Amino acid sequence: MSNKSGRSLSDINKSVEIPKQYSFFRRLMAFVGPAYLVSVGYMDPGNWATDIAGGSRFGYALIWVLLMSNIMAILLQSLSARLGIVTGKDLAQACHSHYSRPVNIILWVLSEIAIIATDLAEVLGSAIGLQLLFHIPLAYGVVLTTLDTLLILLLHNFGVRKMEAMIVGLISVMGLSFLGEIILSKPDLQGIAAGFIPTLPGSEALFVAIGILGATIMPHNLYLHSSLVQSRNIEKSNEGIRQAIKFNVLDSVIALNLAFLVNAAILIMAAAVFNRSGNYEISEIQEAYRLLQPILGSTLAPLLFGVALIASGQSSTITGTLAGQIVMEGFINLRLQPWVRRLVTRLLAIAPALLSIIYFGENSTGNLLVLSQVVLSLQLSFAILPLIHFVSSRELMGSFAIPAWLKSVSWLTAAIIMGLNIKLVVNTIQDWLAGPQKSAINLAVLPCVFALGLLLAYMVFEPGLNKLAGFKKTFRSARNIHGEIVIPAISEIKPYNRIALALDFSDKDGEILSHGVNMARENSVLILMHVVESVGAKLLGNQIVDRETLQDMDRINKYAEQLKKLGIKNVITDIGYGSPAVALTGMIEKHKSDIAIFGSHGHKGLSDLIFGTTTNKVKHNIDIPLLIAR
Repeated sequence: MSNKSGRSLSDINKSVEIPKQYSFFRRLMAFVGPAYLVSVGYMDPGNWATDIAGGSRFGYALIWVLLMSNIMAILLQSLSARLGIVTGKDLAQACHSHYSRPVNIILWVLSEIAIIATDLAEVLGSAIGLQLLFHIPLAYGVVLTTLDTLLILLLHNFGVRKMEAMIVGLISVMGLSFLGEIILSKPDLQGIAAGFIPTLPGSEALFVAIGILGATIMPHNLYLHSSLVQSRNIEKSNEGIRQAIKFNVLDSVIALNLAFLVNAAILIMAAAVFNRSGNYEISEIQEAYRLLQPILGSTLAPLLFGVALIASGQSSTITGTLAGQIVMEGFINLRLQPWVRRLVTRLLAIAPALLSIIYFGENSTGNLLVLSQVVLSLQLSFAILPLIHFVSSRELMGSFAIPAWLKSVSWLTAAIIMGLNIKLVVNTIQDWLAGPQKSAINLAVLPCVFALGLLLAYMVFEPGLNKLAGFKKTFRSARNIHGEIVIPAISEIKPYNRIALALDFSDKDGEILSHGVNMARENSVLILMHVVESVGAKLLGNQIVDRETLQDMDRINKYAEQLKKLGIKNVITDIGYGSPAVALTGMIEKHKSDIAIFGSHGHKGLSDLIFGTTTNKVKHNIDIPLLIAR
């Protein structure tokens, strides 16, 4: 995949024009989109699990955690957007240009773990939705989620605006569904108001609160947002950058507040339906679904719940794939096709989901979902710390470095997140050490925790340590994904004397023959090739003498006669049988061709997977140039 600019998601980079002569609202609408793609990560099935657990166990008491997490999310996503707009780098690329290779490798691995944890929540959410609405066994539903790789393949060809429109549509489905749930559940308004007062009713609430925090502020979203904002073709002047920052902050505020309303609606529904009825231990989404109808007395409530759940899983799938591309390209300079990237991530997420369902039963999915969000929260600091350092750097951001007050607020946010996570890790290790697996924990977990703690401390104090050492750490120039620019040697190309033309007797033949005739010189030889692909030809090869073979021979000979009338003296015809890729490769080599000309196959995207592409297979088997006639 070509990307001469070295920018992530290069196929959508600067693909949306920004109007200069229109009203404030028209310009705002041109910027609206990236934050909505990001916001779906704040409404994925992992959020549902933590919100349902928090609402059923503690009523409305943890609404303030959602609000605090949302405010932090708006701040951090705005900083992420600022980094991408000002520098033209996403967060992964900025890390790569600043940190050493070992640090970058660790940060990449942690990012991939976060993306897999996110995808695990999407796998379970989509599978649970399929089970609830269509009664598909959960294990089968988990396997079926691999099919969303085809959805990614299709959407990637539609462009960023259509992708954004689809995401907004899915968010609307979720929002309207939960508006209906709130109306049906009739929550306690005074209890909701009291839920905005910070309290933690017990140590168990800390685990759920950190899960909510991890589900709300996702590390991969910081990488994603810093890249998506580059899809807008802004004016690279101080005024143009300032305008882009302003409109992207507005985009983030609107989109993430909508996400907050959806999350709050889930928690409020759980509190109003389950906590109020004495069902305090509802952590499974399936259990919540089954109890909605008997408690509320309405068949509409569980239906809305299931539809919203599937919409949540599918929308999150799209953004997870994009984030995976960004971190892989930015940290380790590796690019995969979107559907390949999606399939690899999905298979890594399916494994723990299936193991959990098979060995612990379907009732284990709720705990697994909450655990996935806690894992995300633990990874979060490793994305936040470099982001704050980068947007504070005058060297990198120039006059757009964040002011002192915003830097203080950002570091306070980071301190709260790190403090909660450190407390969770310490409490968890203490519980483990008190158990029978003490020796295993000492040998396996503690060294990893200690090493990651050192890395975290290094990332916090790295700029200060460099100053004390008298070492000025600079940002390396943006790296091109294709490596350093080297002008290749240009050698003399000999004339093409033996030109092979791959004909399929379609409307593409005219283009192929035209290129061949115009490329030919006086003594050139045009080699007309065609492959008979019938079942008989595949079984019998050149021994087949059926109607199709005879018709194909007659047609290719008429092509040859027409070329001779045009003045081409040397024309050879050849018929192959069976697999086009194998037969054409053999004919090209047999006639010692100098160049081969093929027609475009007339399909793309999903059709490529269904019908295949002969040119892609042939080009890897020949050592001569191959021209695609369009």
